[in-house]
Amino acid sequence: MFLLWWIAGFLLIANPVQAQEAVHGIAMHGAPHYAADFQYLDYVSPQAKKGGILKQSQIGTFDTLNPFNIKGNKAAGLDGLYDPLMARVWDEPFSLYGLVAEKVIWPEDRSEITYILNPKAKFHDGIAITTADVAYSFEMHKKYGKPVTRQVYGLVKQVDIQSPTRIRFVFGEGYDRETAMILSLMRVVPKHYWKDKDFGATTLDAPLGSGPYKISSVDAGRQITYERVKDYWAKDLPINKYQYNFDTLVFDYYRDETVAFQALKTGDIDLWRESNIRRWVEGYGKDLEKGKFEHGRPEQLNALIFNTRKPVFEDVNVRKALYMAFPYDWINKTLFQGQYKPITSVFANSELAATDNPLDAILAKPERKRLREAADLFKQAGWEVKDGVLMKEDKSFAFELLVNDPNDEKIALTYSRNLEKLGVKVTVRTVDSAQFLGRLNDFSYDMVFYRWINSLSPGNEQAIYWGSKAADAQGTRNYAGVKNVKIDKAIQIMGLAKDRSMLVNAAHILDREVIKNFYIIPLFYKGFDGITYKKNIKHPQTTPVYGPVLEAWWTE
Repeated sequence: MFLLWWIAGFLLIANPVQAQEAVHGIAMHGAPHYAADFQYLDYVSPQAKKGGILKQSQIGTFDTLNPFNIKGNKAAGLDGLYDPLMARVWDEPFSLYGLVAEKVIWPEDRSEITYILNPKAKFHDGIAITTADVAYSFEMHKKYGKPVTRQVYGLVKQVDIQSPTRIRFVFGEGYDRETAMILSLMRVVPKHYWKDKDFGATTLDAPLGSGPYKISSVDAGRQITYERVKDYWAKDLPINKYQYNFDTLVFDYYRDETVAFQALKTGDIDLWRESNIRRWVEGYGKDLEKGKFEHGRPEQLNALIFNTRKPVFEDVNVRKALYMAFPYDWINKTLFQGQYKPITSVFANSELAATDNPLDAILAKPERKRLREAADLFKQAGWEVKDGVLMKEDKSFAFELLVNDPNDEKIALTYSRNLEKLGVKVTVRTVDSAQFLGRLNDFSYDMVFYRWINSLSPGNEQAIYWGSKAADAQGTRNYAGVKNVKIDKAIQIMGLAKDRSMLVNAAHILDREVIKNFYIIPLFYKGFDGITYKKNIKHPQTTPVYGPVLEAWWTE
């Protein structure tokens, strides 16, 4: 066996592609920030202490401890069970550093990637992580994983196990510069544990992992508790130093946000990520700290989406008129305490946002003037008010606005009342989660509330949101039905961009096209993360560009 590995090593030397330097970190664009000899991440604190408990809340329930397939409701915190090949950092747009794979080799064209495993890497039962586990994990994720995972892993045309600590993946047709980055985030599972189990099934059995935490107790659907692994193999690696500080993590499940918030007030949970601006403004009492953390990531895109497959929304002037009729000022003042900002970009609050879009000029006008201009746009599109109803060729202008969240319903009803002034009839339809998702997947709606998160390194996922091929493919997220050649080209450039400036320019093109064509009515954002926590909870002084990282917090 030793001779076979020796021969394999000799062949590697003879292969000019593989003769490249093995590196400790990789970046989507340019070089990674941290040098090979870095000691710890910039956004952690050497003052962090190990110990204590962190209790957090979750809404709803859970019925599986398997986070990798598409079945069931996953329990919170499962990411802490499994180490990935490489770990992402949160102070760079998209950079990865060695973890299970201590080093990697890839050519300039990124047509393949070789992982060199850390010989110290092991599962919680003490068995070493080998390339057999990596290959097995790849096959399981490819077969049972989420659709996006299966799509990316499907670009791999060849897997070569070259030694117990060295494995090579070669990409086939359709790969781009992001493919190897996504593959490097693969979480490695133990083959010896899963080989006689159903990887595609839901389970409440605590699985064997390799990460900083393991499950200590489960109350199905109500609570899950993790304990820190004291002999965690990677605890002293620079990528992990001064992180994973709490000895115990507890996630308690509550039926709704109101009940969960009461648990914060009574001291039953330790930390709360605030989404309700009214609560944020009113405060939480003297026993809790109120942390406002600025960040530079794209804000969550909250929007009303036009289904342009519907004839009523085909005309861009009609969509623009409906945008101009949205009462931003009134809603912000009345519902959000005047604390929110209107979203004017797909990538709001980041360098990816194009600056030359028409929304700022529109929003600078008083709402009454916007409403008058909206009426003029309807006229240009052939619509006129008759007896208080907007009509065109004896057909009234009416549509349904689909919502799922009670908070969204308040916005929808306010908007519908404003549209009545223009003769537009809006039926606000609130449905449960199952119906909502079903109608989304079938594109069975006129206008719909939706929200999604973008990263600082957008790529092929944008094709799912805005690509022409996704417009007619049910189950994708091109809910607007966008078919735009310029957007398709911009998405293609994102995947092929060799430097950051090329990516940013492509993002600007996509942004301009989405905004100027009024495929959506973007809503509001805060521009910061609001976190409330007990006074014994501490955090580093430095907040990375993506926002606060709880793995670096601790208790005193």
